[in-house]
Amino acid sequence: MTEQTSSFTPLATGGMSAEGTTTVVKINRPALGPSDKKVLCSAICKCKDAPGVGKDGRSLKQSCVSNRLRELDKVLEHRSPYKPEVNYDMTKDPPEPIMDSSIGTKVHDWLPGWINKHWEVDHGSPYLKGAGMIRRPDAIIVLDPTKPPTQENIKQVVEIKFPPDSMSVQQARAYTRIAGSPTKLEVLEPADCDCNQPEPERSKIPVEQLGTASLLASILYSLLTKRPPPVPSPAF
Repeated sequence: MTEQTSSFTPLATGGMSAEGTTTVVKINRPALGPSDKKVLCSAICKCKDAPGVGKDGRSLKQSCVSNRLRELDKVLEHRSPYKPEVNYDMTKDPPEPIMDSSIGTKVHDWLPGWINKHWEVDHGSPYLKGAGMIRRPDAIIVLDPTKPPTQENIKQVVEIKFPPDSMSVQQARAYTRIAGSPTKLEVLEPADCDCNQPEPERSKIPVEQLGTASLLASILYSLLTKRPPPVPSPAF
């Protein structure tokens, strides 16, 4: 585990100092955009307070967020800009997303089945579990939701962490490879989302006048609260 920070900053190794130690240089990068943050935080805050509990008694905060983003993608006919838990084949350069064979924008539902069917045929060697051959970030934000989350279509890779979890060095390196640049990697925590603020009243603005982020957050809120979606799925 790496030291916990409010937002992960990729590190670049510089030259050697006079004392022979390695100089560490931080790379600055832009924060998550307000529209994307609005949508993701709506899931994070709700799941932080009511995540559900697994059979072993563990809190399911992470699974709660992924499931809700998955439901959002389903409501939007797999054209949501926010793709949860996309598996990437790390043996490819750049890493390739593993998607449904019939719907290019839909994340493949069952990774073990895909591995059994395709891995040895495509790679000529067995899949080694735990070797980092496949990596799965928490969320991928795409530029064009009508296209798969390949590297050229990635706006940002977002890892969602509920304390005390933090991003490992191995995760950071892998996700930077997926994103194509350290400037496109972001960590989002409840502390970044103002989850303690009172829940805003439901907007009375007509749906057609809402911005995309507000519309998606509204649909996601309905999914989280188990209320009927307020609008039909929009077209992108």
